[in-house]
Amino acid sequence: MKKILIVEDVELNLDLLVQLLEDDYELVTANNGVAGVELARKEEPNLILMDMSLPMLDGWEATRQIKAIDRLSHIPIIGLSAHAMSGDTQKALDAGCDDYLTKPLDDELLFEKLERFLTE
Repeated sequence: MKKILIVEDVELNLDLLVQLLEDDYELVTANNGVAGVELARKEEPNLILMDMSLPMLDGWEATRQIKAIDRLSHIPIIGLSAHAMSGDTQKALDAGCDDYLTKPLDDELLFEKLERFLTE
């Protein structure tokens, strides 16, 4: 079973993601950027869903730190944000995200992206 690390500080959003994914994936969760980087190191997941607005260490910097670790740099990171401003997608890609989704999440689009990244 593929392992997904979800880094999300809003309990409602985290619960929604867990409910959507728990039947098909092994899930590991973190509620801030520091814990997200630590769990990425420890668990070496197959994919990371990274909220960009996190306490302690934001998703932009957490992504940069994970991608800077050689043995983790190949892990796809999908950035998640409620911000749908033009330029946010590029900012996420520049930080090292492999893709970007805006909230509220489109379940179908999320599953398409997971399928793409987890079967490559």
